[in-house]
This record gives sequence, C-alpha cells and structure tokens, in this order.
Amino acid sequence: MVAHLLRLKLTLLRNSLKRSTWALVGVILGGLYGLGMLGLLIVGLIFLGSADPEVIRNVLVIGGSAVVLGWIVVPMVSSGIDMTLDPARFVTFAVPMRQLVAGLALGAVIGIPGVITLLAALAQVGTWIRYPAAAVAALVCAVLAVLLCVVASRLATTAVISLTSSRRFKDVSSMVVLVPIILMGPIIAGIAAGFESSVGFATELAAVLGWTPLGFFWAVPADVADGDYLTAVLRFVLGVATVAVLAWLWKTILARALVTPAHHAVTRKAAGNLGFFARFPATPTGAVAARALTYWARDPRYLGSIVIVPLVPLLMLFLAYQSGDYTMLNFVGPIIAFLLAWSISADISYDNTAFWLHLSTGVSGWADRAGRALAVGVISAPAVLVFTVGPLWISGSLEDLPVMLGLSVGVLLTGIGFSSVVSARYTYNVPLPGESPLKTPPGSGFSMFAIQIIGWLVLTVLVLPELGLTIAYFVTGDSAFGWLTLVVGCVLGTALLIGGLKLGGRWYDRRAPELLQAVAVNK
Repeated sequence: MVAHLLRLKLTLLRNSLKRSTWALVGVILGGLYGLGMLGLLIVGLIFLGSADPEVIRNVLVIGGSAVVLGWIVVPMVSSGIDMTLDPARFVTFAVPMRQLVAGLALGAVIGIPGVITLLAALAQVGTWIRYPAAAVAALVCAVLAVLLCVVASRLATTAVISLTSSRRFKDVSSMVVLVPIILMGPIIAGIAAGFESSVGFATELAAVLGWTPLGFFWAVPADVADGDYLTAVLRFVLGVATVAVLAWLWKTILARALVTPAHHAVTRKAAGNLGFFARFPATPTGAVAARALTYWARDPRYLGSIVIVPLVPLLMLFLAYQSGDYTMLNFVGPIIAFLLAWSISADISYDNTAFWLHLSTGVSGWADRAGRALAVGVISAPAVLVFTVGPLWISGSLEDLPVMLGLSVGVLLTGIGFSSVVSARYTYNVPLPGESPLKTPPGSGFSMFAIQIIGWLVLTVLVLPELGLTIAYFVTGDSAFGWLTLVVGCVLGTALLIGGLKLGGRWYDRRAPELLQAVAVNK
C-alpha cells in the first residue's frame, strides 16, 4: 500500500505536467533554478567545514531550525495550495492507518521542497568531514531532521483541518502570509542588524534553539565534534522522542479526521440584503461594478491587492532609511496607483467559468469594461489621494502636490484604461475562486510573466508625458511644470481611460465566446 501511494503521487505529478506544455517548461526552468540554488547551498556547506566548530554550529542550528519552522508554518497559512495526497481524499477508502501514515510521509518528500530539503540536509555531512564521528552523526541526523519536518508539517495541517475547511480562515490566512513576504527585505535587514549589533547573538540563539525540537538534530553533530558525547546522546534521544510523539499525534488526529471529516457549516442570512447591488444604478454598468466590488470585498485574490496598499509606505520608508533619501516617500502615491490600476489586468481570468453570466445576459463590452473600471476606481481613488497628499504633508513638501497629484492621477487613469484592454485580450491561468492567491497554477508561469513584464513596460511608455514633466519639475524647480503635470495627468489620463474602455469593449464583443472558452479550461 505504501508503494501504491508513492506511485499515485508520481502519477499525479506526471499527469499535471502533461496538461500543458508551458507547465512542463515552467517545471524545467524551476527545476534548473532549484538545482542552481541547491548547488550553491551545497558548495557553501562544504566550504563552511573549514570554519571553527562554533561557527559551524551556529549556522547549521539556526538555519536548520528555520527550515523546520518553515515546514510547519507555510502549509498552515497557505491552505489554498494544492495537496496532491490530501488526507481528506482517503475518507472513503479502507487504507490501514499505519500504511497511510507511512505513505503520506514518504509522499511529502516527493516534490521540489522535499527533495531540496533532503539533499541540503545530507550536504551537512560534507561540512563535518573533518570530524569523521560528527559526519556519521550528521548523516543519521539529516534523515531524522527531514522526517521531523514532514511529520510536524502533516501534524500541523491535519490539526487545523477543521479551520482550513472554513472559507473565512482561508481568506484570512491568505492575507496574513502576504505580509511577511512583502516585508521580507526589512525583516531580513532587521535580523542582520541584530547579528551585527551583538557579536554573541548568534551563539546565544543557537544555544537556545539547540535545546528545542527545532534544533535537536542540527546540534548533535556539533556536540560530537566537540567531544561532548553525553549531550549529543541526550539531544538525539530527545529528537527521536519528539518525532515519535508528533507521529503518534498525527496518526491519532488523522484517524479522527478520516471518520469525522470536516464539513462546511450552513449559515442563515436575512433576505433582502443586496449588498453593493443596492448602491449602484440598475444598469448593466452598475451591475458589473457591484459584482466586481463584491469580489474586491470577499475574494482573497483581490484582497491581496488591498493588503499591499498600506505595506508599500512601510517598504518605501525602509528603503529611504537605508539610502538616507526620504524624498522617495513622495512617490508612494504613484506607486500605489500603478499597482491598483494593474490589478484588474486579469479580471476575466479571475472570473473563470462565472464569466458566462456576462455572456448569457448580453452585457456589452463597454458596460463590462466600464463597470470593472468603476469598481477599482471606487477603491483606488481614495487610497491614491491619501497616499499622495499624506507623505507630502508629513515631509512639509506640499508645494510638490500639483506635480505628484498629476503623476498619480495620470498613472491611475492610464493604468485602468490599459488594464481594461489587457484583460479583454489576454487570459492565463490564475488561482481558482476560493484558492490561495499565492498558488501558481500549472501552465501559467511563462505566459503570466510575459504579460506582466510587457504590460508594465507598455504602461510605463503610456505615462512618459507625466514622467517627463515630473522630471523637468524637479530638475528646474519651475512650478509651471508641476501644474502642467496635473493638467496633462487629468486630461491625457482621462483620454487614455476612455480609449482603453472603448478598445477593450470592442475586443470583448469580438472575442467573448473565445474568452469564455479560454477561462473555462484554465484550471
């Protein structure tokens, strides 16, 4: 049965690659990138072997603990990411529990994260090659450390299975995971600053982690190299006991989850609440705008764009602090305008099969484009205004308001118009409704990358008049360029917005059936 589960995992992975040539290309490119990074990591671990044992201990214990923690946290907050051997799929099959647990554990290693973790853990044998006994201990502990990662990860995901079946939990977790990803630079810089400010910080942190389940197996080879065999045996026993306890807990919770699978609760809501539909006129454009705003309020794939808005000023503040140039904070408004305007460039792709509603009701291309533009405008206009005026007011640079407001308005209007064209002309695989916004569907990597990069370049070209006038303003200091930027941003931006809605509407009317066919197979 264990071998059958492993063959099932390999079959599912192979079939997923057969669905699309681009999926295979993406996996090949991703595999090459992963191999490159793995090669650098292995080389780094081998060269690390020439350092002092204390340095080796600090690096391996801290890095290894971070890997174990990542295996636990990432699957929990990324509940929308596909699990090929999802335990819920075995509810109706009488698979012996012991064999099911072994199959799921080994199946978790089959995949890019599992293979990279295993090979990187085994590479630490080369780090301790100068100490033969420590190298042998590192080999044994590497396998057990990977087993700990898998068991702890499966325990965590199985324990929260009742939560992950909740749509609200999925939405919230998808939003929460975006925060550390966006702020990864400041977080890493803060940790690095902590290491620089305290010479003994790494040693103290490694010493603490070495006595936790996260670092038991990573600290054992260092103890052997130091000749402290009693401590090494104690850590090893504690590590094995941790794996055994976690495996028992996973088996117990999994058995309970399989006989009492999670279900979606049915809630009752009072009738008559039309939501956004009651706040927009009863016209095709108003109906599309209300539907789009409902997506913005409830769909985690759209909410991700809103979560980014307050994080952009924090990221810009960090960059300003690093460079010492705080004038870049004045460009928060245009950057947010760019991001929000481009966020509807895949609107029809996000609709998926629900796009048939627009076709079956005969919504015109103009009404569809205008409704979606109105929805994003309701959200983006206040945000762009606040983050354009706010930084200027805080820095005492309100004299730059006309130029920055003109640039922000120009980028927003032009971006919405251009995104309306892109959405009606190009579709690609996106996360399905209800899935995590971080999921990368098969076959979407290259096409999505190409559309995004080319689209950004074209949008930049379209706003070159505003950018040129903004540069002229700051170079010459002539306020006339600032007011001219405001005029050009409003006039040219409005013209490009209307032009984009018309062109997008014409392409929509011409290609509506093909669009439905395209998004229907993007699964």
